[in-house]
Amino acid sequence: MSDQPLSDAAVDPAGTPATGADPGVGRAPRPSGAGVRFDDDQPCTVVLVRHGQTTMTLSRGYSGSGEPGPPLDDHGLEQARNAARLVDRVGHDLWGDIHYPTELVASPMVRTQMTAGEIGARLGLEPRTDATFQEANFGDWQGLTSEQIEERWPGMLEPWHTRGDVRPPGDGGESIVDVGERLRRGLEGLLAAGGDRTVVVVSHAVAIRAALGVAMGANPGSWSQLRVAPASVSIIRLFQDRRHEIAVVGVPSEGW
Repeated sequence: MSDQPLSDAAVDPAGTPATGADPGVGRAPRPSGAGVRFDDDQPCTVVLVRHGQTTMTLSRGYSGSGEPGPPLDDHGLEQARNAARLVDRVGHDLWGDIHYPTELVASPMVRTQMTAGEIGARLGLEPRTDATFQEANFGDWQGLTSEQIEERWPGMLEPWHTRGDVRPPGDGGESIVDVGERLRRGLEGLLAAGGDRTVVVVSHAVAIRAALGVAMGANPGSWSQLRVAPASVSIIRLFQDRRHEIAVVGVPSEGW
């Protein structure tokens, strides 16, 4: 159901008034195109923000949780500020059926902490660090490009993305399924803390794909088909019956 009663302030993600009741129940309407529900359960909304650009983003190296860096570069810092401006519009003139964020969580990596710092300054929130939302551990692939990985471990990288159960070589290497189970725990923890609120989580490409994939019950081998650009915003609405709603995927923050 909508997080606020029907009024002139109730808008869909495009900013237009919400119209029409949910089919068969006569309850207060949800925005057009929203997932159909037949109860009044209030979700925990999670706004997932990928960190801004780093030197590893440009080199296309696999930059995981095996090391804390690198930091945002100058463009990445500007992207983080753009993301902060976009998130600040949640519950105002964008996605008006969603509450304005009241909590901010970030992965412990340097790039996510820097991005969360910009968002926190804009929203007036103090970031809380949670390693559950850190990037995949790429093991011995850390810092290498896909070409370098393929040269050293022929035939391993593609099934890591498309099968989901392949682990990179080296200590701590995580499969896509491993990352999904970790993100599932993180989302369950947010939901258990209560609905009817919005939490911003600053995370990483693979981790955000995993969160989206887990929320919609998709096969882990399909998660790599989701585009999650630097400083992009995705939104999940978590319900107690686990019929979660994927409201937004990969909205770029530049231009806002």
